[in-house]
Amino acid sequence: MSHPLEQLVARAAQLMDRIEAALPQTLSAPDWTQAIAWRYRKRSTGHGVLEPVRHVSDMGLADLQEIDGQKEKMQRNTEQFVRGLPANNVLLTGARGTGKSSLIKACLNAYSVQGLRLIEVDKSDLIDLPDIVDVVAGRPEKFMIFCDDLSFEDGEPGYKALKSILDGSVAASTPNVLIYATSNRRHLLPEYMKDNLSYTHTDDGEVHPGEVIEEKISLSERFGLWVSFYPFSQDEYLTIVAQWMASLGASPSVIDSARPEALVWALERGSRSGRVAYQFARDFMGQQAAKA
Repeated sequence: MSHPLEQLVARAAQLMDRIEAALPQTLSAPDWTQAIAWRYRKRSTGHGVLEPVRHVSDMGLADLQEIDGQKEKMQRNTEQFVRGLPANNVLLTGARGTGKSSLIKACLNAYSVQGLRLIEVDKSDLIDLPDIVDVVAGRPEKFMIFCDDLSFEDGEPGYKALKSILDGSVAASTPNVLIYATSNRRHLLPEYMKDNLSYTHTDDGEVHPGEVIEEKISLSERFGLWVSFYPFSQDEYLTIVAQWMASLGASPSVIDSARPEALVWALERGSRSGRVAYQFARDFMGQQAAKA
């Protein structure tokens, strides 16, 4: 029979273990050889972990059509980054489905052999960005912190964290980390008609934005490179359809015969985007294969 004191010590040790498990823990570094892309995830206990992405999209730069200007900017900036030269944080904005996220994935695949790595962070977890940066600082690889479909409502905590990391923290910027973010909003925050009331006009006609406007544009201005995407014309849309169908094995004659259906597909969805083109190509070629 154990002594009452021993029982008390054992119970105290169990209680301490439970308390330690509930307390915030320092983010630990994963085995970086497991993957080229990672996701930052919060456990139910509140602890953050970096999980490897086992199956990374095989998107290539050649797969992306009708965005040559955007590709050139992204390739130039990313190549400077992996070579250890000065490079900028990037904000990709514009129409939905035009290739913003795909271009980032394609850059990862193109430059991973040169040490480029990606860490995807949800908007709700941006408040933990300083911890993520601390974990990768000093590593030989170059890390893109990828924030997809980024936008904020007034007062969200991640807004301040991202703003500080981009340009404003007392800590020096980390040379092996850049933020690559996509958004449908240029200024990342909602804009209201009442915000225009904060503009002031001087006697000579000069316009000065008020504090509300300044705050809304201050975050996007901290991205050194803006890459804008625009809706595709009908011809550009059909070019992208043809490229995706060809990648799925369609012959030129099959691609030509599918043009009317591709246009109807886009009309039904109210969008001529790269995403819609890809979805049509998969649907059409899937039907052809099923019939065969």
